[in-house]
Amino acid sequence: MKEQDNKNLEIKTPKRQQMTSGAILEIPINDEYYTYAQILYKSQCAFFDFMSLSPIKDITILVDLPVLFITNIYKEVVTKGVWQKVGKLPIRDEFKNPPMQYIYHDYSGKFECYNPMTGEIFPIEKEQAVGLERAAVWDAHHIVDRIYDHYNGTPCKWLKQHYELFKEES
Repeated sequence: MKEQDNKNLEIKTPKRQQMTSGAILEIPINDEYYTYAQILYKSQCAFFDFMSLSPIKDITILVDLPVLFITNIYKEVVTKGVWQKVGKLPIRDEFKNPPMQYIYHDYSGKFECYNPMTGEIFPIEKEQAVGLERAAVWDAHHIVDRIYDHYNGTPCKWLKQHYELFKEES
């Protein structure tokens, strides 16, 4: 085998990256389309309500788009290059103070509120948790499933307990 042929067989490893506030992440969804997220604070990301059949060339189209959800991801999703950073945009004022999240305790049925900026946790009633994202850290494949299910109009299996907790409030 020629040396040239060996180069074609090399396995490319994903590029290592840093978690950078404002960075835009490109997320391939099941080899069908792409969607995008922005790193806000630490590992918290805003996932845009947008999809494209091919990678976008101008990330500024994301500036005013609505957001599907804001949640935390494992930092390795970025640092190990699972999702590639494709640019950086200023963080919108509305995202500079990340939204509160809820914690639900299966054993007691009680709810708490989690402030992702301060780490403060305090008790709340179930009604106060309606509309909040559950405090959790998501892996890449869970987010992909969630986005895919959203665009296909199907309930996400990873949100089953959330749906059950709030079915009468929705």
